[in-house]
Amino acid sequence: MVQPFIQPTPIAPLASDGFSVILLGTGTPRAYPGAAKPAVAVAVGGQVLLFDCGSDTTRQLIASGLMPQRVRDVFFTHHHYDHNAGFPDLFISSWRTHVGVIEGRAQAMRVYGPSRTREIIGAFHAALAYDIDLRIAYNKSEAAGAHVEYTECNAGVAFDEGGVRVTAFEVDHRPVEPALGYLIEFGGRRVVISGDTRPMPSTVRHAQQADLLIHDAYQAQWLAEIAQAHPAQAVQVTNPAKYHTTTLEAAQVAQDAQVKHLVLTHHIPVPLATPEAEAAYTAGMADIYAGPITVGRDLMRFDLPL
Repeated sequence: MVQPFIQPTPIAPLASDGFSVILLGTGTPRAYPGAAKPAVAVAVGGQVLLFDCGSDTTRQLIASGLMPQRVRDVFFTHHHYDHNAGFPDLFISSWRTHVGVIEGRAQAMRVYGPSRTREIIGAFHAALAYDIDLRIAYNKSEAAGAHVEYTECNAGVAFDEGGVRVTAFEVDHRPVEPALGYLIEFGGRRVVISGDTRPMPSTVRHAQQADLLIHDAYQAQWLAEIAQAHPAQAVQVTNPAKYHTTTLEAAQVAQDAQVKHLVLTHHIPVPLATPEAEAAYTAGMADIYAGPITVGRDLMRFDLPL
């Protein structure tokens, strides 16, 4: 007996006047259950913009209903592997039509990021050359979709189409440099994605009065306790803290920028999805920042009314 096909995830509608932010991955280079590698999708003005592309991104786009085929524009904050390793999968998956449901990408993918983006993502693309040639010649995939167009922009407006504007700004994730945050604006609403960074004045400036600030965070006390319990791995445990932001520092950034809603992501370590664990993870933040604080979880969606 032939088994039936797996029913696809319902396709999420895209509104030309919509502005939604979906957390596709809230994890880190370490593998945690329930926390995919970093990526944020912004469904805005009838299109899907992708910010970072961890290894789980294609599957998470499907799970969200946004679908990889809708992604043409990919913005990288920096080039640690947990933020870019999903690119080859996304490139092919966005090009391939979901038969009978949604057309594949028939145009070049557009990639934005800091200096060296063309070199690094171009190497991923070059590694696909054999597969790409086969798909054009044998599978008859749209030839125009086989290409990548690059925009390297360390600061300033990187994208401005259909009323959607994306501004890049430099942050501090050394020894990775440059590293970027992004401000997305549409219909009078403002969303800021910090990228991986120490607390930065540039983030505060771009996030002034933002409707949503998505900021990386680590729990300093938890890391200290883990390092103390595992002295042989103490350097590996604590070194990430040198180029990230504590939960309390993220609260101060949000307070200084007077943002309307703070969402934490890139959790180090990932807290259990219980009220008790999240309260411990965010302990002390409410004493610094008076607005709402959300511990970001995979596939959380934030809709901004226009």
